[in-house]
Amino acid sequence: MYQTLFVGIQQKGVDFMGKDLKGKELGVGICQRKDGLYTARFVSKRTGKSIQKYFPKLQECRKWYADAKFEDEHGGINASGDMTVTAWFDYWIENIKGDSIRPNTIRNYKERFEHNIKECIGNMILSEVKPMHCQNVLNQMKDDYKSSTIYQTRITLYCMFSDAVENDVIYKNPVTKGIKHNIGKEPKKVRALTIDEQKKFLEVAEKSSNYNQFAFILQTGLRTGELIGLKWSDIDWEKRVIHIQRSMEYRYSVGEWRIGEPKSKSGYRDVPLTEEAVTILKRQKEKLREIKVINMQFKEHVFLCRKGEPTKNSAYDTSLFKLCDKAGIRRFSMHVLRHTMATRCIEGGMRPKTLQVILGHANVGITMNLYVDVTEEEKFKEVEKIESALKIV
Repeated sequence: MYQTLFVGIQQKGVDFMGKDLKGKELGVGICQRKDGLYTARFVSKRTGKSIQKYFPKLQECRKWYADAKFEDEHGGINASGDMTVTAWFDYWIENIKGDSIRPNTIRNYKERFEHNIKECIGNMILSEVKPMHCQNVLNQMKDDYKSSTIYQTRITLYCMFSDAVENDVIYKNPVTKGIKHNIGKEPKKVRALTIDEQKKFLEVAEKSSNYNQFAFILQTGLRTGELIGLKWSDIDWEKRVIHIQRSMEYRYSVGEWRIGEPKSKSGYRDVPLTEEAVTILKRQKEKLREIKVINMQFKEHVFLCRKGEPTKNSAYDTSLFKLCDKAGIRRFSMHVLRHTMATRCIEGGMRPKTLQVILGHANVGITMNLYVDVTEEEKFKEVEKIESALKIV
């Protein structure tokens, strides 16, 4: 917009002498614009890009130019020359992220750093990390991890380096667009129970202590943590919906229950209740009256075991395995009950978009690609529907 008086042409890595409006030389990389402002400009040795700033006074302009050039040549502004990636990560988690993000996100960052990032680049100087080093972190994971976990590692890398740039610790984020993360093992599609398997399972499970929980997931599609965290105050009996507002899991590493937010923003949702689901809740309320002592910490929770506290996540799977063996069907985990509910909904004609909202997925692609099975029976039924259309006489 404004003409600046630089002598010669500025080439990559070379700064030229500039002049003021009277033609007086001001020094390397400094000139005066027609509006009177002084411009300091140089080409960064780190990024190869031109960096410039404007000042009303020549003295301020010269000072900034000298400081900026020094910082560009000798590392980050706030980072000492020997700051390692591990040192920055610890500072980042403690002082920058802190309480600003969900505990589950903090835990994921820490797990990905400790398990995958630290070993590869933890001892490197922060300002010396290049895109190839970040790609190597992900490449080391490809044989043992799913693409989704590798993607989480990429997110951790990007966020920690992005905040380093934002706080002038380094000049450029090494996690560039060219870093590939979709290189891991393809996630296995969790199977859904066939109708015959579901019947056999429910017949055997009916006399088990966790029957109400199993049957409730098959009616609502809740995640295990959402089921455990459900409180009576979350139920709107008049509108026949439950409000999903939290998730709970038992952390064996610290020996305590952790109550957190749902898995994602989409996890906050209202789930409609079927007539059967309402019946299960009423039956559960009667069952709780039989418990002699209830831990006051969990008195508002819907699903409690005979000890008056929630059943631990892993205990559900243990119970399921025993019931599967008794029913003579292949073993499955709690996730399969949720997937089975989703598959039954699609078979019954529910719109995928509606199912997405009920399950709490961020997009419908997750719902259809990973959570919905097309059973053999369903395939034959669908083909029968269009058989006449396929027949050309």
